[in-house]
Amino acid sequence: MKGFLEDANYSIGLLDEGATLADVIDNCIYEHTHTGKKAFYVGDLGKLVKNNIQWQNVMAPIKPFYPVKCNSTPGVLEILGTLGVGFACSSKSEMALVQDLGISPENIIYTNPCKQASQIKYAAKAGINIMTCDNDIELKKISRNHPSAKLLLHIATEDITAGEEMNMKFGTTLKNCRHLMECAKELGVQIVGVKFHVSGSCKDLQTYIHAISDARCVFDMAEEFGFKMNMLDIGGGFTGSELQLEEVNHVIRPLLDVYFPKESGVNVIAEPGCYYVSSAFTLAVNVIAKKTVEYDKLLPSGVEQTRNDDEPVFTYYINDGVYGSFASKLSEKLNTIPEVHKKYKEDEPLFASSLWGPSCDELDQIVENCLLPELSVGDWLIFDNMGSGTLGEQSTFNDYQRPLIYYMMSFSDWDEMQDAGIASDTLMKNFFFVPSCIQLSPEERFSTAA
Repeated sequence: MKGFLEDANYSIGLLDEGATLADVIDNCIYEHTHTGKKAFYVGDLGKLVKNNIQWQNVMAPIKPFYPVKCNSTPGVLEILGTLGVGFACSSKSEMALVQDLGISPENIIYTNPCKQASQIKYAAKAGINIMTCDNDIELKKISRNHPSAKLLLHIATEDITAGEEMNMKFGTTLKNCRHLMECAKELGVQIVGVKFHVSGSCKDLQTYIHAISDARCVFDMAEEFGFKMNMLDIGGGFTGSELQLEEVNHVIRPLLDVYFPKESGVNVIAEPGCYYVSSAFTLAVNVIAKKTVEYDKLLPSGVEQTRNDDEPVFTYYINDGVYGSFASKLSEKLNTIPEVHKKYKEDEPLFASSLWGPSCDELDQIVENCLLPELSVGDWLIFDNMGSGTLGEQSTFNDYQRPLIYYMMSFSDWDEMQDAGIASDTLMKNFFFVPSCIQLSPEERFSTAA
């Protein structure tokens, strides 16, 4: 369990009924306070098991293919592989990671819309045949480097609302699909299905209706060219909320039953990433510097100043930032609220505060404005829902030390895996028993499993 995220060896603590994840965080903070105050993650791998059960209950028979770039830490990949989840890879390194787990090529798809020729060749050599394509230049590149590839035409979704401009960067139009099929026919490349993606921030579920209808049109078009289509990829965009999952299923199920019934032989898959891992990881960071600032400089533009001029306003710097665990903050809003770890009184005053990463870069702002009790250098902040986005990636900030990660699972989740017969011997070697997190030494608590 100790070590950086790229370490091949890791272990998973089995929590007794008397131990909780809060205990784990408390004890990790106690340990780090005395040894170096590094940022760290606690990952509840049991949530992956629960989320997979929820997926099977709501979305079956749609098979999940987990996007490796979402969180490529070894514990996550091995648990998901054991659960029988497929993998959507965007690079050679990701394909190699999941192959090392013994995942068969049939359960891997290569989804990068802009593939390097060398990585297409790697996929061909590894027997990874299913990949996506949305333009004729990419199609020709694939035909040269992987003639036996089986392509999913990536079509653009119609709904473009605020914050979803990215949808237009990738995906082709229905009109262009005919041109791509003509090119594929000439080049002798197989087209076996369609992919689309609806962003998790999309509020209009009608987008799924348009996308599935468009996919049906592409399937019909393919029949004219003699292509045998057998796969529909409805992409990602699943937030992890059971309500959202049920809402999406309520919209798409009738359409799938009409356009792609079971007897059609079309396999429907999806790419849930955040759904599996976001809520499974909690990040603990340490305050490394503090200063008082002018209130009007802290406020977002257009917000009126309403505070008492005598109240202090604080800027805090923490030991993780946008060049590390908060990289997604550069392109989207932070979906978690900082929680102060230390105990404070309910009537203790709260002050306008902002949180910044350690780089002293103007982009390294994590929280623009929030209310916190006054903190001291050395205090800890906790961020929930931090499992998606940067875990497993290398930072470009030279002095950034990637957080340690501590995997945990409750006995009930472990028993569920055992009862389902999905706990492999290789995975079981990574578990160790944590009877109680209180008063345990670091060696007892987080020793690497034999």
